Amino acid sequence: MNGITQRASGHKYNKAARYFAIACGLLLICGTAIQAQKKEGSHIHVIVDLVQLNVAVTDNKGNYVTGLRPQDFLVSEDGISQKLATFSEGNERTRRVTEVTGSDGKPTTPANDTPDLPAQVSGETLGSIVSGASVFILFDTSNYMYRGFVFAQDAIADFVRSLEGADKVAFYSYSRNLSREAALTADRATVLRGVRTTVAGDDAALYNCLLLTVKDAAQYTGRKVIVVFSNGPDNASMVPPEDVAELAQSTGIPIYMISTQQARLEPVSTAVFERMTAATGGKAYFAKDWKEERRAFASIRDDLAHLYALSYYPQSNPNLGWRTITVKLAGDRLKGYHIRTRNGYRPQPPRLSTGGSDSASLSLEGPG
Repeated sequence: MNGITQRASGHKYNKAARYFAIACGLLLICGTAIQAQKKEGSHIHVIVDLVQLNVAVTDNKGNYVTGLRPQDFLVSEDGISQKLATFSEGNERTRRVTEVTGSDGKPTTPANDTPDLPAQVSGETLGSIVSGASVFILFDTSNYMYRGFVFAQDAIADFVRSLEGADKVAFYSYSRNLSREAALTADRATVLRGVRTTVAGDDAALYNCLLLTVKDAAQYTGRKVIVVFSNGPDNASMVPPEDVAELAQSTGIPIYMISTQQARLEPVSTAVFERMTAATGGKAYFAKDWKEERRAFASIRDDLAHLYALSYYPQSNPNLGWRTITVKLAGDRLKGYHIRTRNGYRPQPPRLSTGGSDSASLSLEGPG
């Protein structure tokens, strides 16, 4: 019996010794790796947000103002002046600000024939949408849509065909649940099939489904926009519209909403639609009939074709909550013009990573 006890004790001792030896080995390896990393010049990558803005500029008559350059825009965040990193207008390719302006801050090429004043053109003069955009269309197929269903499908189909310059289009429909009829694709035929196969359904959970659409769009890089066609108020959502608006703002996705007079008769829905679109930099339309629906879609297409795309890396800011964005135009010659863009965002938590290098560096990325 004593022999058995001694063998068991010896076995436990040998097992413990092996674990101790393994632990020492791991510590030695880790220590060696740390020392090697120090010799190589280790550094920390600080990942911060790149804030992107879609900015519409119009005059007192509602005409789009074109020909502006980076130095014409003054951007601040919580009152802190920001330096633009990239810039583009309409269907121009996005460029670094240093490519648009020289070292002296002046344009590298003339903005227009009359540099003292920006050119103004109506919506009909530009035939193509902003290049490189991803457009997500969300169509109300709830029981509110029984009457004008076919006319709405026709208006959406025409809108899809008109998006010649957009990179990709996605088509979703909703009633109580979201249906992803056509995932984001460059194939317009696939999107049109999705439009034509929709059928009228149940109650309307607009805000639930719009939140899911925003989350889908946020997964993609580049410029994104959501266009919603709604025929009535929300009567089935669990998500408040304020949550949807904040996520869209924080991810830099403008929301455009086209609704019918039926929603217009609902004061609460009218106020929510207008507040949500304004906060994200989009617009709300209320159409009396199918002809006005078509005009609303055409207006959205023209609006997208005239947007300025600005981006900046935020200056140091202790505020980790909601940050207010202000965009103004510089100089007396631009007074009286109106600006429409998102009014703020909530920054993502900072993320850190390590790596080897001779000097410290920044890795910059973020939403919107």
